[in-house]
Amino acid sequence: MCAGTDVTAYRIVQEALTNVTKHADTRSAEVRLAFSDDRLLLTVTNGGTEKAAAPAGSFGLLGMRERALSIGGHLRAAYRPEGGFEVVTELPLHSHEAVGAARRSAT
Repeated sequence: MCAGTDVTAYRIVQEALTNVTKHADTRSAEVRLAFSDDRLLLTVTNGGTEKAAAPAGSFGLLGMRERALSIGGHLRAAYRPEGGFEVVTELPLHSHEAVGAARRSAT
């Protein structure tokens, strides 16, 4: 696993669930993990409606996005058309250096 992927995934789930308790009218959420050969797809979804907008100066979503980007991942967070909010994150399972070395040794 890419150095930092496990901690990054944990912190993103932690922040996404904290946001549910702060900003949604529900106390439940669904956390899904899906693995491919080289990526972890992490999804946190709640079906509630917005209870309170994030206060000015709140950095939860920005922090999650920066964490994902710092290890070569991506993060999308948005309200869902059917209601609720969803955070979708793709994180690498292998570092760029390890993938390149594996490809070179296979040739």
